[in-house]
Amino acid sequence: MIFAVLSVTLMSVQAKIIGPEYHPVQIAFARGIIVLILLSPLIYKLGGFNFLKTKKPFLHLFRSLSGLIGNLLFFYSLHRIPVADVTVISMAVPIFSSILAIIFLKEVIGWRRWTAIILGFFGVLIAVDPTADIKTASIIAVIATFMWSTTIIFLRILGTTENPVKTVFYFMLISVICTSFFQPFFWKEPSLKVIILFIGLGTCAFITQILMTYALQKAQASIVSPFNYSGILWAILFDLLI
Repeated sequence: MIFAVLSVTLMSVQAKIIGPEYHPVQIAFARGIIVLILLSPLIYKLGGFNFLKTKKPFLHLFRSLSGLIGNLLFFYSLHRIPVADVTVISMAVPIFSSILAIIFLKEVIGWRRWTAIILGFFGVLIAVDPTADIKTASIIAVIATFMWSTTIIFLRILGTTENPVKTVFYFMLISVICTSFFQPFFWKEPSLKVIILFIGLGTCAFITQILMTYALQKAQASIVSPFNYSGILWAILFDLLI
């Protein structure tokens, strides 16, 4: 999960560099295409169309929609506030996911994990800064964080029967289909630099999704989620570099 967090932070940095000139819908579409290309050899090796058969189509649909909405909102926020701020706000993931895990997965959380969750909550408060004028992008980042948390719960449920590659495939396929309808309105011809960034962003998304899905298949959501806190260190470092 630590490597997944590093990878998603790298993805966030590349989305930040791409800039607000490119709409989040276009970024999500390009990311999905790249990930599907990278997944193709794995799917072929695992059995092709037979491998993609599932008995949980609606769970895949809900997981994909929540993930897509969360990503679009994150991309929007990254274009307007620093990567470190978005990352700190996203530290609310363990808070939301742990509460959702208690309600829907009946997980039991000990005092050590609650301590880590509470510390993360204070970090989120500092980033949002409710005593000052709260930025719209910060609120959107909080909503995106909640959507990410619901995704974690869906992944935990799907992980009991579904291969991580299959779960990622349906997420990206549905993301590409949904965002494709909006490309005539938001598509902007990318420069060579942006194309390279799209490829890098998609590669990081591929690594993130495979690792995160695998981690949630092997451990409880309330155990895995606190590892998101390692993202603060990566985000601060990358903010200094860019």
